[in-house]
Amino acid sequence: MFGNYLIGLREGLEASLVVCILVAYLVKTERRDALRPVWLGIAIACALSLAFGALLTFGSQALTFEAQELLGGSLSIISVGLVTWMVFWMKRTARHLKGELQGKLDTALAMGTGALVATAFLAVGREGLETALFVWASVRASGEGSSAPLIGVLLGIATAIVLGWLFYRGALKINLAKFFKWTGAMLVVVAAGVLAYGVHDLQEARFLGGLGTKAFDISATIPPDSWYGTLLKGVFNFQPDPTVLQLTVWVLYLVPVLALFFLDRSRPASPKPQPADAAPAG
Repeated sequence: MFGNYLIGLREGLEASLVVCILVAYLVKTERRDALRPVWLGIAIACALSLAFGALLTFGSQALTFEAQELLGGSLSIISVGLVTWMVFWMKRTARHLKGELQGKLDTALAMGTGALVATAFLAVGREGLETALFVWASVRASGEGSSAPLIGVLLGIATAIVLGWLFYRGALKINLAKFFKWTGAMLVVVAAGVLAYGVHDLQEARFLGGLGTKAFDISATIPPDSWYGTLLKGVFNFQPDPTVLQLTVWVLYLVPVLALFFLDRSRPASPKPQPADAAPAG
């Protein structure tokens, strides 16, 4: 449940900060007339993300077992790729997100209402679609048939909304660079578990071999239905009896990605960095 809470918190806070920055900038520049199309774009993005999540959840139920596993495994791997890219991107641009969004908003203001709707939609929609896909994959990996993973995600999103509102009101200061650095590292660990589960799905779909070749089996020591087994499953997507291929993919992803994440010191591409540690109050 904690791993899913972390996903909801981090992804939700990214979207909350985007909304916060857009709205605060319009209020500060006395362009409240532009708030309606911005909120419309945000609402469309949220609706599309929910529809995408519903399509993934209910659309896959009509498939055969092997087709479900093939779809689930493929989308899990795609979601890990997207989240990995997002983690590195946010680590580099967190401090300059405010200036980047304000520049796009200035351009949209000059172009008219349709451009404002599109700007808000694209800014929030990307986050929403990535979140829907990764949440679906993570919930599927950490507890099929259980509501706990989904509850964890919803609690994370609710926390993110509250933090975003406090951030907007000026009641909360966040060092975005450090926040996204450490939550990004934890999200990489969660993603490694989702990736391993995705590989297992592809093995069950008979797309990949080696389903019967176990790397180890400690189910007797850590029963999956025990409280600590459930905890490890919820936080790290831990499986007590992974296949050799699952374990190999988990290690080959986690070790180099974490190493690159902490060693990556490349300078952001933005020529005019502006701190985003505080947004103007409305």
